[in-house]
Amino acid sequence: MTTSLDALKQTGTVVVSDSGDFASIDQYKPQDATTNPSLILAAANKDAYQGLINVALEYAKSKGGSVDEQANIAIDRLLVEFGKEILKIIPGRVSTEVDARLSFDTKATIAKAKELIALYESVGIHKDRVLIKIASTWEGIQAARILEKDYSIHCNLTLLFGFGQAVACAEAGVTLISPFVGRILDWYKKNKPGPDYVGDEDPGVKSVKKIFDYYKQHGYKTIVMGASFRNSGEIKALAGVDFLTIAPALLDELKNSTEPVPKKLDAKAAAAATGAQKIDKVSYIDDEPEFRWALLQDSMAFDKLHEGIKKFAEDGDTLRALLKKRLA
Repeated sequence: MTTSLDALKQTGTVVVSDSGDFASIDQYKPQDATTNPSLILAAANKDAYQGLINVALEYAKSKGGSVDEQANIAIDRLLVEFGKEILKIIPGRVSTEVDARLSFDTKATIAKAKELIALYESVGIHKDRVLIKIASTWEGIQAARILEKDYSIHCNLTLLFGFGQAVACAEAGVTLISPFVGRILDWYKKNKPGPDYVGDEDPGVKSVKKIFDYYKQHGYKTIVMGASFRNSGEIKALAGVDFLTIAPALLDELKNSTEPVPKKLDAKAAAAATGAQKIDKVSYIDDEPEFRWALLQDSMAFDKLHEGIKKFAEDGDTLRALLKKRLA
């Protein structure tokens, strides 16, 4: 019996688990896994993960310094401990996020990415098995450009909502982008209610399809990984895209369904597009003002980017406070 999850994989889409709860990952047999501060916070509150927290706390204490300094060290080590355990289960790569508070600081983002990679290597994990997750701000994209080119550190540009962000990421040569399908849908339902917004008419789905087609038409190697889904219909509408990162609840729904999942996106067909199907090339290389103007003109992308950074930072602060309390 072929499940919908199996059928999705057969379209050529690589399935990625979107969870910090690594105890639930193996049953879906994903290639990669992604995490973020919100997912790690949710997992860290479970009894099963207290051992990892203890490892992070002991490591931070061994480094000395103030409680605040130790808490920052502990949170980085905790991210790596989760990543290390996830990598025991999956054959591919895990994404680990840079502190969202650094989203507008290129130099600090580069420094933090190098620290995280050094931590991974200290526990025996090669950098090729890690994607450093960075918000798709101008500063974050420039940091990723340098990390990829000068340090061969692979990056996952997250909180991506607008076409301009996707163009800049491709030009920066980043390994992978994560357009947030469900959060785009959320914005449209709130700000432009009325249409059904289902299947191919879902604005998040439309956004990812445009980015996918544009990359294939213009020869960009950056992987498009749809993320943040609200329902399995969004996932099925993107069957054939490079990667999809899916939360356990939706992975479970696909695993327990036998509905067919036909291929909707095709790289060769996109690359061969002509006429009205061809998307004109855009460039933001070394043009920060034009990038910022394009982002500002896209109210949805501007709103959701900054809202997402704020939420990830808040969850990071909550996790940091939890660790700080234990350290004290």
